[in-house]
Amino acid sequence: MVRAYAAHEAGGKLEPFEFDAGTLRPDQVEIDVDYCGICHSDLSMLRNDFQMTSYPFVPGHEVAGKVAAVGTNVKHLSVGQTVGLGWFSESCMTCPQCMSGNHNLCVGAEQTVVGRFGGFADKVRCHAAWAIPLPEGIDPAKAGPLFCGGITVFNPIVQFDVKPTDRVGVIGIGGLGHLAIQFLSRWGCDVVAFTSNESKADEVRGMGARRVVSSRSDDVLDKLAGTLDFLLCTANVPLNWDAYLAALAPKGRLHVVGAVPEPIPVNVFSILIGQKSISATPLGSPETTAKMLEFCDRHDIAPIIEEFPMSKVNEAMEHLEAGKARYRIVLKNDF
Repeated sequence: MVRAYAAHEAGGKLEPFEFDAGTLRPDQVEIDVDYCGICHSDLSMLRNDFQMTSYPFVPGHEVAGKVAAVGTNVKHLSVGQTVGLGWFSESCMTCPQCMSGNHNLCVGAEQTVVGRFGGFADKVRCHAAWAIPLPEGIDPAKAGPLFCGGITVFNPIVQFDVKPTDRVGVIGIGGLGHLAIQFLSRWGCDVVAFTSNESKADEVRGMGARRVVSSRSDDVLDKLAGTLDFLLCTANVPLNWDAYLAALAPKGRLHVVGAVPEPIPVNVFSILIGQKSISATPLGSPETTAKMLEFCDRHDIAPIIEEFPMSKVNEAMEHLEAGKARYRIVLKNDF
């Protein structure tokens, strides 16, 4: 039996829950969960904000732990190996997206906390391709958030060939943004951080931002007009989109990874003049995730975390909902 924490209704408290995971499939691995990060998407799923939650609901899609068992077809992983698991837990492996290495774009991809039980548990399963080995230099206690927040901001750097010579803006310095700054600064970019909380300025400079400015100051945006090659939006609130588009240099790109709740209004002339682009991406493939982990190991990149025992999961969720997380929350398995 798998021991977990589950909610039985939208917004409900997470309570001890047990379930039988059944027979391990030949292409699956079972992971002993050592740590599991809490993402804001877990909170949204708990409340059924996305209208796709089934109950009982076991959150958790930022897992780090050791392989406990492997299916008969799994040859590249072994029992005892430390791995991580993120938002996706399976993809079909035969569609054009999977065959071209874009597994995260598979229309049939399984999501770790959608229609199945996630990682707020002592064990979790996934297709073997999505259990990504951790390099030895990565601390498992801090690894979980890399498999969601980390790959979400690393993937567009690779997908859109961001260059070390680029001047890049990061909007929103929270769980996603604080990792984006670390990635981009180590990548070699000149990083401008946009934040609504100026008390973070010194800390954000320590992460690698050369300049920290207000995300809501039109005067600041006017002064930056035409200067940014790439603008990564990790915020999930409406912004002065015209002003941010104006801050882009010719051929610049506004890339959105935050779950902005309202449509983004765009005047076509704001992107037509200057040949600018707006785009978005969902997480990343297993190969890109492995590349990200190698980059983190090489450049000593890690999320800033607060750790709670898994038995205090409801307190941890309340801490997140209150906006107090600095910058990611990780649960340590204490079953």
